[in-house]
Amino acid sequence: MTTTIDIELSAPVNLRDLGGTPIAGGVLRDGLALRADDLSVITERDAGMLVDAGLAAVIDLRTHDEAALTGRGPLAGHPVAYHHLPLMESIRAGMSDGGTRVIEHVAMGEMYARMVEGAAAQLTTALGIIAFAPGATAFHCAAGRDRTGVLAAVLLLALGSEDDDIVADYARTHANMPAIMQRMRPTMGALMARLGFDLDAMAVSFPDQPMDISMHTMLARLRERHGDALAPLRAAGLDDGIMNRLWERALA
Repeated sequence: MTTTIDIELSAPVNLRDLGGTPIAGGVLRDGLALRADDLSVITERDAGMLVDAGLAAVIDLRTHDEAALTGRGPLAGHPVAYHHLPLMESIRAGMSDGGTRVIEHVAMGEMYARMVEGAAAQLTTALGIIAFAPGATAFHCAAGRDRTGVLAAVLLLALGSEDDDIVADYARTHANMPAIMQRMRPTMGALMARLGFDLDAMAVSFPDQPMDISMHTMLARLRERHGDALAPLRAAGLDDGIMNRLWERALA
């Protein structure tokens, strides 16, 4: 894809370490897993700070079109492993369900559950990367809410976190949404316009309800259909070796 979009580098507005989240046997340590909004457009200064703090790997959950738009960004100039693991084929596919646009919290949760089922192999690979990376792993999509929230949720499930703690982490993004939308506008706004979506209109039309509804819905639907919310990942290769290594590193 070619583009004439002027990309303005900026500091992340939805970056946080999952450290401190309760897990089985204690709390997740700092410096293992970071979730973020788009890391491809961070400043050179922020890229250097992340690497200096121990960043060893980046998992990019964006679609191929999104990744082609901005590439890897400043982190490409640092010794950081890069893994592109798209959780959906396209933005258009992710934003609709049978022709109906997904702009409501329960519908978002339904979409998250389908994402876990449809991208179980990518999510399992991502957990393996986090388990065996020689330092911290950061994972991101565009906003750091939906695809990033799904990976954060399955990671915390694998570590034995309770639903309330998983939902609480997901819901922390709510306060950041105005800054996220502003940061995304030059890149995602242009891409979504090409696909027939108006990013600003979608933000206005999104219901003013607690975000936690979406994550509660995802967890409920997965258990209704599979019993174990991690069953799709187990079928895709999530084994005791990965789970044990994650737990050992999480509590180290």
